[in-house]
Amino acid sequence: MVLLYYNILFLSLFRKQTTLKRKIVFNKETEYALRGLVYIQTQNMLGKKPGIVEIAKEIDSPQFYMAKILQRLVRLGFIASTKGKGGGFYFDVEKPELPLKDLILATEGDRTFSGCGFGLKQCDENNRCPLHDQYAPIRNAINKLVSEDTVQSLAKSISK
Repeated sequence: MVLLYYNILFLSLFRKQTTLKRKIVFNKETEYALRGLVYIQTQNMLGKKPGIVEIAKEIDSPQFYMAKILQRLVRLGFIASTKGKGGGFYFDVEKPELPLKDLILATEGDRTFSGCGFGLKQCDENNRCPLHDQYAPIRNAINKLVSEDTVQSLAKSISK
């Protein structure tokens, strides 16, 4: 769990900060969305609105895939964007901070918080998979972590 948090905060955010390979529980869309939004927030804190080319380069993601992800996040109301000179992506300061859990639910659904660690469709207290007892505390810890942290809190911790 600590490793997951470390990956999200430090290893995964900016390609310039690591050459280590990482393995986290989120799909690529969620990983890029998380890294992209934290990068956008760090730039917004400096009074800047980064564009897609800058974001994709800084977080080491494919530009067109990142553009598609950010378009979806704009449609969902997580971020806003403006076109033209001085345009880019930004967080509306009038909105509440974005919990990581909301982002993950939007990109992956609730499987991260309720899915089986062994990949079975039916796994619960009555129908236990071989990993049920070991995976339940991990799933609960992930749920707690992403429920307490926001994109903005991660950006603030990086900027210190």
